[in-house]
Amino acid sequence: MVTSIDIKKVSSRGKVVVDLDVWMNDPDDHNFSPRATLSGNSLEMRDESDAEILATIDLDDETLQMAERDRVVEARIKFSVHGMHGTLKDKTPNPRSGPKAKKLAEPRWKVMLPLQ
Repeated sequence: MVTSIDIKKVSSRGKVVVDLDVWMNDPDDHNFSPRATLSGNSLEMRDESDAEILATIDLDDETLQMAERDRVVEARIKFSVHGMHGTLKDKTPNPRSGPKAKKLAEPRWKVMLPLQ
């Protein structure tokens, strides 16, 4: 279940793009369905299974007009799980860098949300 949603950034380049950090309780929880609502000049984010508003942000006039025109928002979501992700305390003494370095998978998701 989603515990919190943080809106990191809202940008408008042809469409409204919202960067979100979503914190989950359990790594096996796959039941997240985001919903976006436009209320006045603020954008509200919530989960479909929960009626509670988890995050809000006020939009400027240009972004608000673009959101009302398109009636859709692109959400870029980064997932984190309490207890698994956080601040790294001990760094590896020999970090791999370069063209053959392996990169860990990042829990990211991109979706187009209709405004309600």
